Amino acid sequence: YWPFRGEYDARSIARHLLRQGITLALPEVIAKNEPLHFREWLPDTPMIMGAYDIPVPDETRIVRLDAVIIPMVGFDRQGYRLGYGSGYYDRTLATYPQQPLTIGVAFEIQRLDNIYPQLHDIAMQFIVTEAGIFKSRNHHLRAI
Repeated sequence: YWPFRGEYDARSIARHLLRQGITLALPEVIAKNEPLHFREWLPDTPMIMGAYDIPVPDETRIVRLDAVIIPMVGFDRQGYRLGYGSGYYDRTLATYPQQPLTIGVAFEIQRLDNIYPQLHDIAMQFIVTEAGIFKSRNHHLRAI
């Protein structure tokens, strides 16, 4: 994802992953209430302004995800996340017959007791904050 509204800036991780030969992609909102497309991205990729004035790669190929790093506005001890309320990530993940690895990133101050997830919400498999890496097991986060 491209950092937005004070979210963690994952571009340093992206550069590290690129050096490892990993293909990276950024989300693109295609239409309201539709799953996201993920377009291949490199640091020198031409960008255009997408939905919500978030930059997206300009006409690069669309890729399917093996893993996804997802920003969080908030998260709870069960591994569920709050976003900006449009449901794009949950809607997109629901289209995958086999879930990609899901890694939520946030700051500890965004940890909540319970976000009261809806039936369509998908818990993150891992959550990373400045306090550590947490794995969702049986709907509870455990430090690893």
